[in-house]
Amino acid sequence: MATTTIKPSTPMPRVTGTLTNAEPLWMRLLKYLGLVALDAMALLLVYGFVYDGNIPLAITVALVTLLANVVVFMPSLAPIRWITPGMMLVGLLVLYPIVLTVSTAFTNYSNVGHPYVKEQAVAQIIKVGGSIPSAATIDYGWDRTLYQAEDGTYAVWITSPDGVETLFVPQNAAAQIVDPVPAEPPATFEGGYTLVERLPRGIQEVSFGTEEDAFVVKDTRTISRGQLSPKYTYDAANDTITDNEVGTVYVANDSVGYYFPAGYVSQGGRADDEASIRPGYRVFIGLGNFTRLINDPALSGPLVQIFIWTIVFALLSVLSTFALGLLMALIMNDPIIPARKVWRSLLLIPYAIPGVISIVVWRGMLNLNLGIINQTFGLDVNWLNDPFWSKFAIILVNLWLGYPYMMLICSGALQSIPSEVYEAASVDGANPWQKFWGITLPLLLVAMGPLLIGSFVFNFNNYLLITALTGGNPPINGSPIPGVGQTDILISYVYKSAFSNQADYGYASAITIIIFFIVATITLIQYSYTRTWEQVSENV
Repeated sequence: MATTTIKPSTPMPRVTGTLTNAEPLWMRLLKYLGLVALDAMALLLVYGFVYDGNIPLAITVALVTLLANVVVFMPSLAPIRWITPGMMLVGLLVLYPIVLTVSTAFTNYSNVGHPYVKEQAVAQIIKVGGSIPSAATIDYGWDRTLYQAEDGTYAVWITSPDGVETLFVPQNAAAQIVDPVPAEPPATFEGGYTLVERLPRGIQEVSFGTEEDAFVVKDTRTISRGQLSPKYTYDAANDTITDNEVGTVYVANDSVGYYFPAGYVSQGGRADDEASIRPGYRVFIGLGNFTRLINDPALSGPLVQIFIWTIVFALLSVLSTFALGLLMALIMNDPIIPARKVWRSLLLIPYAIPGVISIVVWRGMLNLNLGIINQTFGLDVNWLNDPFWSKFAIILVNLWLGYPYMMLICSGALQSIPSEVYEAASVDGANPWQKFWGITLPLLLVAMGPLLIGSFVFNFNNYLLITALTGGNPPINGSPIPGVGQTDILISYVYKSAFSNQADYGYASAITIIIFFIVATITLIQYSYTRTWEQVSENV
């Protein structure tokens, strides 16, 4: 028998090092030049935002730019360089609201008392204060004759104290001597001016003439003539504002964000509002908004009531929609039901209609006087303004909106349960209730657990339903925040805190942070129960 000799092959040389794809020099230079340009642009933006007082946006731009630099300089992150521009954009959209909310929560920022940074507040005080005439003034008689030009500016027709001189004085222009003087002021005057029949509001805040020769409305019959000077002047060296009309010197108090008269001690509340010169400016107050929430009964009382209702609303919404959705899914999965596809399609109608339309329709149906529900059943229930029935109406409408989603999810989860499990249970003598509680529900909760948690979080912040259906009504008596009601949930309470007449952004941001930790804590607890359900399902 012939044999074949196989010669050993030449061994492959050992490869040392790592496989690299050398990057061309021009590409590397282009990459670094682009990064330098990006960093330079980011530095300019950060400087501009800091100069304007927008620190949160400056921090966000700096963090996003740092992300781009890390991705470029770390070789292990090379695969994600192509999506870096998109990541930077998403980072701006996600990080900026977070940074802004957190930073605002520790300030006294509000639209009423402290809307500006310090430099802006000083400029606004000087601007609003306007100008005052010098001490040496001459009062001219004014019979309320006013003219208006085509560009919207005004002019006055006045007479000297001795009655000899009549002047026509436009805004931002020198006075003109009227000669000869007509018996009555004309209906029109040269320059496109037309006589005004009724004095507009705010005319007393308008000055006429020039700064060197100014005419200021003193009252409805008198106009004072003199040289204008600013009512307020700012001393940057001492950080004070002087009222040149009365001589009061206002000193900055950086602990509360107001300029107070020299020697005044801050007392808080309305006393500070009356003593200070407005507007105030934003300052860092640490945990002031959080302690205010705890120490002020007017704030903590409604908040506790709203928090309890928010938890109850979210839990009842999840339980009711899940129970009804599961019931409908079990019925629709039964083969003895005729025309199941038709019934299933009809049951999905609330899910197909936009939620806001359904809510508005329900609001009309629940109207006290004209609603079809009260008229059909002969009821006299105030569904939208009664403390109990308004909450019941919210749960009812949310059940209508939410059960189709739960029915869809439960239908899919039920079909994934093996039929052999039920057959084995039948052999063991289990009845339908035992099958449901011992097999269906545990296995269903494993699949539905994360979705139920998501539903709870969604309803915890279901702003649309509350606002469109009841608007938060009925109101909570004694609440310092306008419009806060007994059906408000935390998110609508925060919205009214931030965008009501007071517009207390700092307080609203503090509540937002609290909501985040509440939702995070509840979610973690629910996830722990999800793991428990998984352990139960392993023993089914």
